Amino acid sequence: MRITYPYQAERLGAVRVYALQQVFELDSEPASPEGDTSWGTTVSHVPSEAIIDVQRRMAIVVPCRDEKLKVLEGVLTGIPHSCLLIFVSNSSRDPVDRYVSERDTVERFCRFAQRSAVAVHQRDPALARAFVKAGLPEIVTPEGLVRDGKGEGMVAGTMLALLAGKDYVGFIDADNYVPGSITEYVKAYAADFHLAHSPYAMVRISWRSKPKVLDGTLFFTRWGRTSSTTNRFFNELIGDHTGFGTEAVSTGNAGEHAITLELALKLRFASGYAVEPYELLYLFEQYGDIDPEARGPVDDPELMHDGIQVFQVETCNPHFHEDKGREHVESMRRLSLNVLCHSSICPPRLREEIAAFLSDGAPAVPPPELGPIYPPLAGVDSDVFLAVLAEEAQSFEQIVHPERGRARGRTPIALS
Repeated sequence: MRITYPYQAERLGAVRVYALQQVFELDSEPASPEGDTSWGTTVSHVPSEAIIDVQRRMAIVVPCRDEKLKVLEGVLTGIPHSCLLIFVSNSSRDPVDRYVSERDTVERFCRFAQRSAVAVHQRDPALARAFVKAGLPEIVTPEGLVRDGKGEGMVAGTMLALLAGKDYVGFIDADNYVPGSITEYVKAYAADFHLAHSPYAMVRISWRSKPKVLDGTLFFTRWGRTSSTTNRFFNELIGDHTGFGTEAVSTGNAGEHAITLELALKLRFASGYAVEPYELLYLFEQYGDIDPEARGPVDDPELMHDGIQVFQVETCNPHFHEDKGREHVESMRRLSLNVLCHSSICPPRLREEIAAFLSDGAPAVPPPELGPIYPPLAGVDSDVFLAVLAEEAQSFEQIVHPERGRARGRTPIALS
């Protein structure tokens, strides 16, 4: 892959947000004659060997909720073979158990593709017990189930990636109609992780276009309604603290993104659809050196020394996904701005501007809508979590394909 060198960056404390990168070649030669994989040129060449090496150490989590099975099949097809597939379903199980059909879809795909996968249902009571006993009771409802949201599915997927011994975890939404775009996302993850200088890195995807049908023809819109609004206010937040206007943030609502495990274990994940904007906001709050009094002391000298690198990549492929309707879009936009509005680092002027936007002109600050914010996963006992999950969770399964010379392949997560 050839990808532009991110020569511009906004820096807040230990956090560097790089300007939007562009992909020049989806598949460049295996190795350049000069062996250049550095950041020394305008366009960086990352050989396919380097990308595959990173992908072998990466898990791709696919959170799914009642998506069409044909769409799910396409999503699975686009995930590079060298990555570990982790499927986390939050689909309905009554009156029709959709998870059984999804699990069969994943198993059939793995059988023909000769690869392994890990699957679990988010609302499996044993998954909730595993979190409680391992030290994360906040994610469980009084009814004894993991909370019903995308952020919670991402937390579960990150724990499984940790148990599988991976160095990177990426997320791909299950409603994508273009398998080739998914392949591009994952290659972009791997390319930037290869180029990163810090073990604390994140790669966020910005769609080049989101096509819509207008008057019988395709129109390739540049930004979605939610993304354009969230990005605007994120950039105003940064500009207020740096004193310079900026367009640094292009991925405020990036559903497709990836994180090094070392950074993922330090993050605090938000509930539901607030998870993507809150990831960025938490980095600014905790490591951006904006409001030390509200934040408290940061006892993490290694991270503060190495810094956090946030990469943003504009894709070549257009993004076609399931249209969940205007109400869904408005809910995501409102939740994203509510997260910003109630942040301790949001200046009063910007808080009033967001409040006016949300209320069509009224300056009254809306009540907080943000659900639980979970403690970092570094405090979770992974051994206890796995023991409970493996012994009690009926939906937890490791799908293993045969290896040469072996009746069964190795499970992605060792149980002994």
